[in-house]
Amino acid sequence: MYSGMHHEQVIYQNPFLAMRIWQIDCKDTAPEAVQLQVEQDWRQKQYAEWHYHEEVEFLLILKGELTAFCTEERLVLRKGDICLFGSSEPHRTIQTKDGNLSYLVFQIDLRKYWDQSTLNSMRHFSEVLRPLSTLNYIYRECRDARTRSAALIRDIFKEMNEGQLGYELAVSSRIKDLLLLLLRHDERMQLNYSDNQLAHRLQPAIDYVEERLGNKLSVVEVSSLLNMSYTHFIKTFKKAFGMSFIDFVSYKRIRKAEQQLLTSDISIAEVAEAAGVSNLGHFYDLFQRYNDCSPKQFRDRHKAPALSPQ
Repeated sequence: MYSGMHHEQVIYQNPFLAMRIWQIDCKDTAPEAVQLQVEQDWRQKQYAEWHYHEEVEFLLILKGELTAFCTEERLVLRKGDICLFGSSEPHRTIQTKDGNLSYLVFQIDLRKYWDQSTLNSMRHFSEVLRPLSTLNYIYRECRDARTRSAALIRDIFKEMNEGQLGYELAVSSRIKDLLLLLLRHDERMQLNYSDNQLAHRLQPAIDYVEERLGNKLSVVEVSSLLNMSYTHFIKTFKKAFGMSFIDFVSYKRIRKAEQQLLTSDISIAEVAEAAGVSNLGHFYDLFQRYNDCSPKQFRDRHKAPALSPQ
């Protein structure tokens, strides 16, 4: 990442949903000198005061004007406009017009939404080839996609604030609808499209992992199962699913560990063993990477999940 850039730590309102959404209201326009400096820095590819986070971010403007910068684009956003930043993609925003400014910020870790049923579709959002900000053209050029997406983001904000029974189902379904709108309206094919036949060809490997997750898994063994060489298998898997086979296995193991932590009282060591990670130190490092907390902190935090205040 660029020198001096700030890594923002996102604190989820509901860690199960791996997301945060809140409203920002302000009326202080950035001084003209600041606006000019930000513009100049962007043109000269200097990003010292920018920030990034692992979560994908959507901005929805409710009132006023906001200018958003990512490394390849400057976007002037007004009421009803939406902007999207990809995972770990550097960006910055400033208010560039006098008057009240209100907008929703929606941050989400899409990795939490990879599962057996959505794997084939979610791989398109893996950002293997390009950041998700390349999809902002959809919100500029397609009024229907913009309007429907704005309604979904508003609904997510409302559900998270009201916290009614079943709000998790409502929010997760709207998140998937939001992604589906992008997928279906991506006429420029900016998302990482893979050959569906590849995914079908690799299904035995996915099944193998699911069935033996608690055991030691060997790439050589799995590639032999598919009659592929080691090199061909790892390249094909990455192309088909947008993540390496090792990362996929790690992801599945941590998801299994999360379930164990929340549904049983067994020790952390037993959780690690059940998830197929024999080295406890490695398990802690892996868990920290996916959850930004230790297994114990995760268990304690989720015993009585509650919405955090806005």
